[in-house]
Amino acid sequence: MILPTKHINISESLIGLGGLLVKFLNEPLTIDQLWMKYSKHNKGKKFAYHNFDHVVLALDALYLLGLIEINERGEIYNAVDKA
Repeated sequence: MILPTKHINISESLIGLGGLLVKFLNEPLTIDQLWMKYSKHNKGKKFAYHNFDHVVLALDALYLLGLIEINERGEIYNAVDKA
């Protein structure tokens, strides 16, 4: 589920979800704001369904990879754009 395989599409994987979430981080957002943006985007069924737990796991992976950071207000931001 973390990486796409023969039977798991990129949109169903956590890496694919992480790529989508990074696109929403053009400004610092709280996790609730990020969830609302993802939920609104996903209403069009353009992406595989992921629940809140999957979003948190994708954010954990992005943080471990150094792609996102958290500021002093608890907002998540794209660390690659700020570098």
